Amino acid sequence: MAETTLTHTGQTESRPAGWQGIAADWSSDQRAFKNVSWGKAMMWIFLLSDTFIFGCFLLSYMTARVSTRVPWPNPSEVFALRIGGSDIPLILIAIMTFVLISSSGTMAMAVNFGYRRDRRKTAILMLLTAALGATFVGMQAFEWTKLITEGVRPWGNPWGAAQFGSTFFMITGFHGTHVTIGVIFLIIVARKVWRGDYDVGRPGFFTSRRGRYENVEIMGLYWHFVDLVWVFIFAFFYLW
Repeated sequence: MAETTLTHTGQTESRPAGWQGIAADWSSDQRAFKNVSWGKAMMWIFLLSDTFIFGCFLLSYMTARVSTRVPWPNPSEVFALRIGGSDIPLILIAIMTFVLISSSGTMAMAVNFGYRRDRRKTAILMLLTAALGATFVGMQAFEWTKLITEGVRPWGNPWGAAQFGSTFFMITGFHGTHVTIGVIFLIIVARKVWRGDYDVGRPGFFTSRRGRYENVEIMGLYWHFVDLVWVFIFAFFYLW
């Protein structure tokens, strides 16, 4: 049976019952996403799906680690960096984490100044965030190069369980790809902010309505998610 609802004009409108009614509710932005733009809603949905992917990767890593009978490589030994004649464990990873967490702070400030319509500070902070992200990716490339030269491969390594290489390259590579994509889009949005595209409503790629700096906030959501994922990777892969 169909249900009837009262419209804003006072007339009754038929609404399907059951699953069709639920689908009709969720397909209406005035009911499911009231006061939320489609861009922001779609970013949240994307981040939710990405959470499942990263969660599956980390669960696969933990399963491989606890199920293997071969000793797992010691992270303090594998990720040590030789400085001044001595091996310092996890020093590069600590710097990478500091850089990425700092970029989350600059991104938060960029969103704040974006809502204040301060083009100059917003663009500068977004470019600074992109620079920190690029620095992180560069250090990750150095880390990969170091491990590859030391004999780490997806199918084996000199220190222990063969699964170490495959899980490491899969998880850190997938995250590094996210950071790289974020850096590219940060530069694109920062350029549009600097040119004043959001102030005049200039049509184009990633340009919202006049006076709306919402794309800056959407980029902030993505970037904070990337930083949060790295916290879990850091805890499970480097500290465990």
